[in-house]
Amino acid sequence: MNVTWKGDMAFEAVGDSGVNFTMDTYPEHGGNNTGPTPVEALMASLAACSAMDVISILKKKRQEVTGYRIEVSGDRNPPGEWPRPFKSFKVVHIVEGPNLDEAAVARAVELSDEKYCTVVSTLREQPEVVSEYRIEKP
Repeated sequence: MNVTWKGDMAFEAVGDSGVNFTMDTYPEHGGNNTGPTPVEALMASLAACSAMDVISILKKKRQEVTGYRIEVSGDRNPPGEWPRPFKSFKVVHIVEGPNLDEAAVARAVELSDEKYCTVVSTLREQPEVVSEYRIEKP
């Protein structure tokens, strides 16, 4: 993953897939709202990772899903208190479909949460983060 400054507070991220997206912040923090904030991207990654697992599992169980959304909220220190790491996340899966088997949905969420979702397992592991820097001449 490479992240490149695009001016003001906008940063373009490009992963191994070659697909890019922009992260930015609110105007009151020097941004232009051209993309999600990094915190919003983190929360969206948590939701999307789990959702992809759940949809895949439910398809294998031949469950007909006609609608699906995830509500993610997090608990962290209030603005102005630094640092502001998340202390917890709440992930609510809202699945729609005719004749959905509640046990199948519950098991799909459980499998994603405990076995398959890399983002969830990474957040639980609290991996070490090593920061380095390098100065290059233009």
